[in-house]
Amino acid sequence: MTLSTAELEQAPAEPPSLTTALSRGTAQAPSAHDAASFSRTQNTASGFVLSARSDAFRRRFYPEVSQKTWSDWHWQYANRITSLGVLGTMLGLSEEEAGAGTGLAALPLAVTPYYAAQFDPHNPAHPLRRTMVPTVEEWSLNPGESADPLGEDSHSPVPGLVHRYPDRVLFLATDSCSAYCRYCTRSRRVGKPCAGSASRRRWPAAIEYIENHPEVRDVLISGGDPLTMTDSALNHLLSQLRRIPHVEFIRIGTKAPIVMPQRITPALVRMLRRYHPLFMSIHCTHPDELTPEASQALNRLADGGIPLGSQTVLLKGINDNVPTMTALMQGLLKNRVRPYYLYHCDPVQGSAHFRTPIYKGVEIIRGMRGFTTGYAVPTYVVDAPGGGGKIPLMPDYVQGYDGEELVMRNYEGGLYRSYDPAVPLAAHNVHNAGPAGRADGDMPCL
Repeated sequence: MTLSTAELEQAPAEPPSLTTALSRGTAQAPSAHDAASFSRTQNTASGFVLSARSDAFRRRFYPEVSQKTWSDWHWQYANRITSLGVLGTMLGLSEEEAGAGTGLAALPLAVTPYYAAQFDPHNPAHPLRRTMVPTVEEWSLNPGESADPLGEDSHSPVPGLVHRYPDRVLFLATDSCSAYCRYCTRSRRVGKPCAGSASRRRWPAAIEYIENHPEVRDVLISGGDPLTMTDSALNHLLSQLRRIPHVEFIRIGTKAPIVMPQRITPALVRMLRRYHPLFMSIHCTHPDELTPEASQALNRLADGGIPLGSQTVLLKGINDNVPTMTALMQGLLKNRVRPYYLYHCDPVQGSAHFRTPIYKGVEIIRGMRGFTTGYAVPTYVVDAPGGGGKIPLMPDYVQGYDGEELVMRNYEGGLYRSYDPAVPLAAHNVHNAGPAGRADGDMPCL
């Protein structure tokens, strides 16, 4: 199917916004920590699950909106909450939230009504709320931070395409998201006026570049969020990429199943199935995101034969402890999402309040490895500033060589030796430099 430029630049069909009606609502929604709010779910006429928590929020703040309309992703996208004033009618904004503005990166506020329903209205420290609601902390510029910390612009041969690794490219298909994470690596470019139409005008040159570079076998479609595009536009892009003989593998990076699960319609899944092998990377940060609605969306994708992997950002005060991270990864596995990457939070402008010390991520991996299934343990990576790429960091399981034995530490802290005489000379010279017979954990690491 071929679409005209005008068709590609069309925004999703959206009903009139009901945002103005929210000014009448002042009562608070149920607490995000009320487990009973998830205990009762129902199927709407449109075939989507609706949790009791989401339905209570709908009835309080959108009383004119039917369950069917609430479950329409076009309505969710069109009625994103985009001002602190409106959000303040739903949440008790803290002083830090109320005075935030949009911070150094001018990243707009936008959150779907569905996702706002998951916030704890009484607690500014609630994890989901912290990831979406700006605070005055975003105005602080800290050492090491920059607008483009990963050097993506310097690795962009044509607008909208990043070619950093030898055999794969990042295709920035859109600059729009259904909700804007406050720690977004691309806050310098997403959410700007005309973001959707401007980004789609970049597609032809990006596709031509891929066609002319046969070493590119893997294309990651990201943005922004590709699932903010219409089925027709996304189908067009996938068909253009799939016809390139050397493109073997296509991925889509998205947070839509988490912040706008209504987007995962049966029609979307049927369309995506045409383009296998097609993988999807899901951005999920906290167990509270795995609602009945999100679970339905993830399982629809898995039932469509789409392998799902998770990409989680390590965030201070949100998921930076072993119990929370373990619960998140185990919850993802139950929804057939394979934990993939745990990212150290990129040093984008105004994000220091989200960033942990790097050792914290290593500690979390150490606290998970061996104590839960290996399938639930992601790879912790730091995306090197300036375009160095992802560098995996692991706990020091390898303690070094003692003669012809490799000394290792297991998940419980015990030391074990493995006879390994075929040690390369250089490694043997380096790692056998300490006193003979030492196996107390102080030996050089590989």
